Amino acid sequence: MEKRAFRLNGFLVLAVLIVLGVAAGLVGVNAGEIALMGLGLAWVVLAVVILTGFTVINPNEAKVVQFLGRYVGSVAEAGFQWVLPFTSKRKITLRVRNFETTKLKVNDADGNPVEIAAVVVYKVVETARATFSVDDYEEYVAIQSEAAVRHLATTHPYDSHEPARTSLRDGAEVATELTTELRDRTELAGVEVLEARITHLAYAPEIAQAMLVRQQAAQVVAARTKIVEGAVGMVQLALDRLAAEGVVDLDEERKAQMVSNLLVVLCGDRATQPVVNAGSLYA
Repeated sequence: MEKRAFRLNGFLVLAVLIVLGVAAGLVGVNAGEIALMGLGLAWVVLAVVILTGFTVINPNEAKVVQFLGRYVGSVAEAGFQWVLPFTSKRKITLRVRNFETTKLKVNDADGNPVEIAAVVVYKVVETARATFSVDDYEEYVAIQSEAAVRHLATTHPYDSHEPARTSLRDGAEVATELTTELRDRTELAGVEVLEARITHLAYAPEIAQAMLVRQQAAQVVAARTKIVEGAVGMVQLALDRLAAEGVVDLDEERKAQMVSNLLVVLCGDRATQPVVNAGSLYA
């Protein structure tokens, strides 16, 4: 688990080192040449030891500190810092990062081959896990992202014709599900996934044309259904108004003929040519 490493302000430690050097020089000068050489040698050794603990940390960056292979803590405060001497310091970025997966070819829940890709936005939140739990957290996130996208594609259809069934085209719901799954997968590596969204979704080339015809047919059927619903309502309204205002009294046979003519006019996909009957109504 991540913990904070012991640290001091680097400028303060440097100032103390300089003061010690000046003090050692003054004492050595007053005590004699041999004392001066001894104090000077001691100060050099102390300076070398202290200098190994200095490190510079940039904003949105952390350093994992190890002493002889043992994890002693992490430092995330930006600036010139001093930690325990003779320690190794590994830099870990805390910046928000993003990458796009490659276009994957998988079968959706209905067995149709589709091409899918996603963009993942993440950042490191626990430097210890990102360093020691996995070999390379960037590669780990990339592989887990592809696995999550494949799993998502196989559990949902490309397009759903049932209102209660989520499809891959339902952007918000699919993005939420993908983000949740990736958070569970990458928690081990100390990484938090901020957002994951599908950036590319299409049928595979071998079935793309057939699926396009299918989608066009579905749209035509849906449009015709709406037209028929509206036409039936208009015919009913016309009959009711004619009967209510006593414009004409039609028997059932004439009503059927009128309904047929109105539906042809309203539902036809081409302009109609009216035929005017100049003779008797019942001729």
